[in-house]
Amino acid sequence: MEPTGEETKFRLLREAMVEHQLRDRDIRDPRVLRVMAKIPRHLFVPPELCWRAYEDRPLPIGDGQTISQPYMVAKMVESLALTGTERVLDVGTGSGYQAAVLAELAREVWSIEIIPYLAKIARSRLQDFGYTNVHVVTGDGSLGLPEHAPYDAVVVAAAASSTPEPLIDQLTPAGRLVIPVGDGDGQMLKRLSRQTNRASTDSLLPCAFVPLTGELGRARVIPPATSR
Repeated sequence: MEPTGEETKFRLLREAMVEHQLRDRDIRDPRVLRVMAKIPRHLFVPPELCWRAYEDRPLPIGDGQTISQPYMVAKMVESLALTGTERVLDVGTGSGYQAAVLAELAREVWSIEIIPYLAKIARSRLQDFGYTNVHVVTGDGSLGLPEHAPYDAVVVAAAASSTPEPLIDQLTPAGRLVIPVGDGDGQMLKRLSRQTNRASTDSLLPCAFVPLTGELGRARVIPPATSR
């Protein structure tokens, strides 16, 4: 089937995003660039925002949550150095877009979202795209997902005052964790790399994320009793 004019326009926007927002900056992993040129990001945002999906900015998805800026998604995922064999924990499913990117680059993805209706929508969306290696669950991402640990990589799409210890504990001996740390405008994207009994931390770049909620997050929330 030939692509429609609208599909062609979205493809061109996606290619421009990859070229100017990712490649022209510092994203070098060809697998990350290929995947982000493939996935239709406009289908992960509210319909009224579809034509803004490839802009160089986060966009609202409801309940004070956002889909992260394309560059930030690429930077976080590239920093995990995935090869395709890993089990990954994705904290903060949101729209499901980052989980889709991870699903293309890793063997298995567990994605956790504290807001039930966002988890429900993301789960359905990822199933519709045929991602059988992604499992979306509702829960407190600040505590990780110990029943399916350990993970080769953990990525957190919300900022914490400090890195929650459970997320570190759920890494494999050589695991990597990427998380924004800090309050307000003073956030820094950090990467923790484990080597058996020790760990090193790199500061990657300043960033601005919504706060990590839950028991060990910056803000505690009581999820809605019913989904919408």
